Amino acid sequence: AEYNLPTPRNWNDLTKPIYQDHLGITAPSRSGTTHLIVETILQSQGWESGWETLINIGGNLATITARSFGVRDGIKKGRFGLGPVVDFFGLSARAGNSNIGFNYPDETVFLPANIALAKRTSNPAAGLAFINFILSPEGQRILFEPGISRLPAQRDMYVHAPKGFPNPFDKELLAKGLNFDIKLSRQRYNLVNTLFDTMITFRVKKLNHIWEKIYQAESLLENNENSMLSQNIQEARHLISTIPVSRKEMLNQEFTSIFRHHKSGITLPAKQLDLELAWKQFAQGNLEHSEAVVQNILTQIQNDIEIVTE
Repeated sequence: AEYNLPTPRNWNDLTKPIYQDHLGITAPSRSGTTHLIVETILQSQGWESGWETLINIGGNLATITARSFGVRDGIKKGRFGLGPVVDFFGLSARAGNSNIGFNYPDETVFLPANIALAKRTSNPAAGLAFINFILSPEGQRILFEPGISRLPAQRDMYVHAPKGFPNPFDKELLAKGLNFDIKLSRQRYNLVNTLFDTMITFRVKKLNHIWEKIYQAESLLENNENSMLSQNIQEARHLISTIPVSRKEMLNQEFTSIFRHHKSGITLPAKQLDLELAWKQFAQGNLEHSEAVVQNILTQIQNDIEIVTE
């Protein structure tokens, strides 16, 4: 509201120039829920198009937080205006602050939170009692408490839901749902996280800078009939958004199995380190090329303006 910006309704809305420097996100390598959000974009839009969207969103980021709750807290504190979070973060924040909003995008996925009894627990009776309580009518109703704001698993509980609370069994909300491919998500988990960090997390400031130039050039070209410059803008966008992993490679289980999670004390496979270095060089080269293309466009537009002025 402070900046008079519309509420985004889908993932592509977050790529619009008006949201530059207003977004926060967590790296999927630091947050399982953010990883699922990234996967949702990739699965709803496809491998190449999904990464184009993610890299464009990366150009609009004000920050990448260390943990997923940092997005929620950053919005609550006014550090930035919006960002993707798991629904109970958004719903609980909204319940405690009337200035905060939350909505599901047009492409979303409902994944159940799991509850289980540890096999080697010292007190299985207490664990089972807790599970039975959570699944009981009383336990399910507690999930509606503002500080919890989780979605009950039992359909008939929603007659007790607070006003405006989402119902995952509602037809309108279900229509936004995505048939999530868990097997595919699991297979490429570390690949997606590593690629996101290489292409976005470690280059976010550079992405901000180049996307700002692209937006500036596109704005100046709105009423310009120079088709060559328009083609050059598309070239700059293509360069900055291209990834070094093909769909065919991504579907190859032998290839995806190379990747491991970056963690202190864990030695990464040599092949992964070689690929990450190659990706880094690929990304850096494309960023520099893209910047050169768009800078040339801005220079040419400026020269045209000076000629007209003279």
